Amino acid sequence: MSFFSDPRWHEALGHLPDYLGSHVRVSLAALLLGLAVSLPLALMARNRPVPRGALLGFASIVQTVPGLALLALFYPLLLALAAMSMTWFGISFSAFGFLPAVLALALYSMLPVLRNTITGLQGIDPALTEAAQGVGMTPRQSLTMVELPLALPVIMAGIRTAAVWVIGTATLSTPIGQTSLGNYIFAGLQTQNWVFVLFGCAAAAILALVVDQLLALIEAGLRLRRRLRVAIGAIGIVVLVAATLLPSLLRAQSTYVVGAKTFTEQYVLAALISQRLQAAGLTATTRQGLGSSVIFEALANNDIDVYVDYSGTLWTNQFHEPGIKPRRELLDDLKATLAQQHITLLGELGFENAYALVMPRQRAEALNIHSIADLAAHAGALSIAGDYEFFSRPEWAALQKAYGLHFRQQRQMQPDFMYAAVASGEVDVIAGYTSDGLIAKYGLTVLDDPKHAIPPYDAIVLLSPRRANDPKLRTALQPLLGKVDIATMREANLRASGNDAESSPPAVARWLWAKVRQ
Repeated sequence: MSFFSDPRWHEALGHLPDYLGSHVRVSLAALLLGLAVSLPLALMARNRPVPRGALLGFASIVQTVPGLALLALFYPLLLALAAMSMTWFGISFSAFGFLPAVLALALYSMLPVLRNTITGLQGIDPALTEAAQGVGMTPRQSLTMVELPLALPVIMAGIRTAAVWVIGTATLSTPIGQTSLGNYIFAGLQTQNWVFVLFGCAAAAILALVVDQLLALIEAGLRLRRRLRVAIGAIGIVVLVAATLLPSLLRAQSTYVVGAKTFTEQYVLAALISQRLQAAGLTATTRQGLGSSVIFEALANNDIDVYVDYSGTLWTNQFHEPGIKPRRELLDDLKATLAQQHITLLGELGFENAYALVMPRQRAEALNIHSIADLAAHAGALSIAGDYEFFSRPEWAALQKAYGLHFRQQRQMQPDFMYAAVASGEVDVIAGYTSDGLIAKYGLTVLDDPKHAIPPYDAIVLLSPRRANDPKLRTALQPLLGKVDIATMREANLRASGNDAESSPPAVARWLWAKVRQ
């Protein structure tokens, strides 16, 4: 089978209307907001050195903030504002997905528009503005009839740059719940589906080029006073927007939203839940690649309806509760704590997925390392890798406190790449996951935790407040509860680590459902 005959291309095309439509909507809204703010500010500050310097300095600082960080920062800020608005005015709004993405991307669009507008207006020959005043033009007439038309090519160049920046950065909005072409990239990286990665990158690049050329056509038409060019460019943008709006207008309003975190197992479980809902005659969509805090807050605020989390993660990270509890006691306490926020713990899937320190089996045997306590004596000469959040999580602090771990080097990696890195000897130890099939694939071993520094991590199904008493949702998910054991989940994760059509999350989810039914 050739690369382009891979059925995953067909799967990628199936997602295109939703992903592309959402990407265009958030990019267009952000660009329009950025223009609405930047152009008046540039006009106001163009002849005032202090405000001009402050504006350009602020916009430049925004550009130094990594795009993903800027997007993530807006989410908790908007959550706090939504809570204040509800308390003071009885009105709330969603801080999930679209709004934080639009605000962050609008900030990103400001610098090229501000800089080019100010530069374009300042670059006009003073003799021309003096001539305009000489024939009796007011400052406003001079601006609209002389200065802006002359500065238009430079201003449009800034708008084109801003549009390309926004479209590219919008791919990073997936972790805060905004569907975009970045869904292909994040999902592809996590599941090693390089077809999705390539498709997402190509689609984003093509979209940026198309928009850039349509804006260039409008700019050329205005500059040369060719109305046909302006009309063609404007019609092209209108058609693009209309085509991407159509799928959302046709989509059912009663869609159930299934959330997923940023690792392979979550993609598989989200696909499994979606398939069960669809089999029950319900409409389901997924919001994948969400951060641990973002996904929980999204559920609490009814922005998603259902997802799978892990008991220890919620207990230590979300609720910041200290200490290790017996498994059943932890689940009972967690259920009561969640109920206070009107979140329903529907039940356990039947397996645990905890953090664990993992080494190549042969290396561990050669060093006589069987537990984390044994590892502590060798840690000073070894390197360790974890996912992007592990070293800031309570589990890592608990391990260090319990065992006195101090490694020669700490590295952060994408989860799937960690296993290949430790198997090849690039790092010595990784913070893996007990249910991951890659442990067996790469000949690795999980080190014992005799001091129980890491709490239990039962996979649990959570329902949002608005879906707490939804009989259709409960009925659809009931057959999954208690039916997915650790061996089955490891095999599912192992299957998902491949690089073919059968390793895609939907395909693995279908296999997992067949196993559950046996």
